[in-house]
Amino acid sequence: MITPDSTGDNSPQFDILRRGAVDLIEEQQTRKLLALGRPLRIKLGLDPSSPDLHVGHAIQLLKLRDLQELGHQIVLIVGDATAMIGDPTGRNKLRPQLTREAVEENLVTYTDQAAELIDMERTEVRRNSEWFDAMDFQGLVRLTSRMTVARMIERDTFQQRMEASEPIGIHEFLYPLMQGWDSVMVKADLELGGTDQLFNLLVGRDLQREEGQMPQVCLTLPLINGSDGRKMSKSYGNAIPFKAEPADMFGKVMAIEDEVMGAWFTLLTRLPQEEITTLLAGHPRRAKAALAADITARFHGAQAAQAASEAFDRQFQKREVPEDMPEHVWPDEGGADLQLATLLKSVGLAPTTSEARRLVKQGGVRLDGEVQSDPVRPISPGAEPRILQVGRRRFVRLL
Repeated sequence: MITPDSTGDNSPQFDILRRGAVDLIEEQQTRKLLALGRPLRIKLGLDPSSPDLHVGHAIQLLKLRDLQELGHQIVLIVGDATAMIGDPTGRNKLRPQLTREAVEENLVTYTDQAAELIDMERTEVRRNSEWFDAMDFQGLVRLTSRMTVARMIERDTFQQRMEASEPIGIHEFLYPLMQGWDSVMVKADLELGGTDQLFNLLVGRDLQREEGQMPQVCLTLPLINGSDGRKMSKSYGNAIPFKAEPADMFGKVMAIEDEVMGAWFTLLTRLPQEEITTLLAGHPRRAKAALAADITARFHGAQAAQAASEAFDRQFQKREVPEDMPEHVWPDEGGADLQLATLLKSVGLAPTTSEARRLVKQGGVRLDGEVQSDPVRPISPGAEPRILQVGRRRFVRLL
């Protein structure tokens, strides 16, 4: 672990902790904690609401790895109790409640995937059902008495939903209190979260102070968008899963907007800032290729990243068609012509015919290498396999 030097300077640790962060509450307290020279208890809560992790989750896990390598104690809170409520953050409607069985199923893949970035053998994993299942009704009432309704509806998410006349369940008010109580139970020195979690993290500070503990430091990190400009989410179909194949991962990083590369370099790589600045000052395509290679190598190794880079160059710089594209039998058994939009939906290249029409009108669809402009154009099965392409990376060979 990095310890202060003879002058009491803990800047190296502080700089690692602060890299890419948005909120740090409070800086002076953080420096005092680092100066103690003991491992800090660094908390991150994970609600296994789905089975897969994507590179947006890697931002926080990489920060945990950095702190773990400095000798600090990582405490992962598995929200098997809170997941049954669902964090309303970023939601404009009631979030479905998960069963304990569904949480357990998702937890298996969550921990396996988190182990790709942090050392699980040195990580303290706690389920918050450990204390919430033991809490009786009187204990729950005492917990809810710690928060006023006025304070709760200060949260942006609740304000927006009230203005939109969207329903808010009373059970949703429990979530910030439960997350905050987790911090009390594990005596967290610092809690990590996305910027959408700041309210919950601050509740933890308040509850710890009321319990006579030193209030935790709150550190938030940005949320990143997927290739379509919206928040990265599996539900939007714009996420880059940890389990994505190397070529797919590399290609999806290459599809992000040039303007976000600086943030991605800072949050998802550990390249020195001087090197990042040099890359961004050069050709955008070269910088993005370096970013894609770094991220792909983290999950699949340098050799796989190099192969993915070379395949990408062959496919898009030299306009070559990939050899291992998915194959699809012509959707109509009689071999009848199909409108292009219908064909795109039938082979899974568009979720709906309306989305397929939009893709065609935007010039994003090719048939046998030629850009298509008419979504209702009748397409005939060919004597030879036909190649249908959407965007830069998605291909189907029609048999």
